[in-house]
Amino acid sequence: MNTGTFKIVNGNIITPDKIIEGGNMIVSNGIITAVSEKNIEAKDAVEIDAGGNYVSPGFIDIHVHGGGGHDFMDGHAKAFLEIAATHARYGTTSMLPTTLTSSKEELFHTLDVYETADKNNTNGAWFLGLHLEGPYLNVKQCGAQDPKYIRNPDPAEYKEVLSATKFIKRWSAAPELPGAIEFGQYLTKKGILVAMAHTDAIYEEALLGFENGYTLATHFYSAMSGVVRRNAHRYAGVVEAGYLIDEMDVEIIADGVHLPAPLLKLVYKIKGADRTALITDAMRGAGMPEGDSVLGNIDTGLKVIIEDGVAKLPDRSSFAGSIATTDRLVRNMVNMAEVSLLDAVKMMTLTPARIMKAAHLTGSLAEGKLADIVFFDDNINIQMTMVKGKIVYKKEL
Repeated sequence: MNTGTFKIVNGNIITPDKIIEGGNMIVSNGIITAVSEKNIEAKDAVEIDAGGNYVSPGFIDIHVHGGGGHDFMDGHAKAFLEIAATHARYGTTSMLPTTLTSSKEELFHTLDVYETADKNNTNGAWFLGLHLEGPYLNVKQCGAQDPKYIRNPDPAEYKEVLSATKFIKRWSAAPELPGAIEFGQYLTKKGILVAMAHTDAIYEEALLGFENGYTLATHFYSAMSGVVRRNAHRYAGVVEAGYLIDEMDVEIIADGVHLPAPLLKLVYKIKGADRTALITDAMRGAGMPEGDSVLGNIDTGLKVIIEDGVAKLPDRSSFAGSIATTDRLVRNMVNMAEVSLLDAVKMMTLTPARIMKAAHLTGSLAEGKLADIVFFDDNINIQMTMVKGKIVYKKEL
């Protein structure tokens, strides 16, 4: 935790239900101790002038694979720390490092690396825990996940993984697979968020999954079934389940490429800001120039091309990951989906915090919460990022 007291002045403070123009905020020892519309006396506090910018809760990315030329599957702690620092420059103050489907040996090594990196992460977004994406996915919807590692849930295997670390907070899987319901029940009892991903389920299978712990739809619309015909009959898919089940949360890659403006508007219209989290799902190309790149482990991963603001397979037949940053997501929701700034920020802060059961720590600017704070201008360009009371990024004038 960071020591010292700061007084933030001359900012438009974004709260969950209103914007306090010219508000004041006090941060002490890494914790927010006061938020007010009036001037607050704070003896010996270091004053930070927000310069008329917005003062927002720090952005929370609950699904991210990489950035700054690194991937969480690269196998060393430096990658974790560089990714955390890269995304902090774009407003991310906490994140859920996400794995790709891999061999069991590679997964266990990544678990070890996470623990080392977590202890040394002082200059970037802090880690909320680990998100395992796979290997229990439907090969028909594998997307850019390596099909050779995809398999059905194995109780002996997932119990071994969970006994190896306490840091797994989320696991994405396909609910229609043999053993997937028992998997969902087991993880839910452990307090781990189960999400449905890379799934070809019909509505009835998705509903059963939801009733057994699969309460979040991973990168909604991407690698996910919609309406299908089987033997002339139409069946609703996971997309329709996401809309019809009011209590199901969804996360969307609002990079403007994975989902065009009409779909961003549709998700917001039906699910609303309280049930929709924005995610980058970013790979190593986030914050990097366009050109050749690699999805997954730098040595063994999939070669991809970054162009048009997205990663693509070499034959350009499919997307192979996002290169989004969290500021871009908020900007797109405001400009493309015509969502209010308050709701766009909520989808990047308080909603993901609630989904990850971290709203008591972060996600809004309120007394007693961590001082995860970003300043940005009218175009959502990040001016400053503060993580747990420490300034980790400040835009050069």
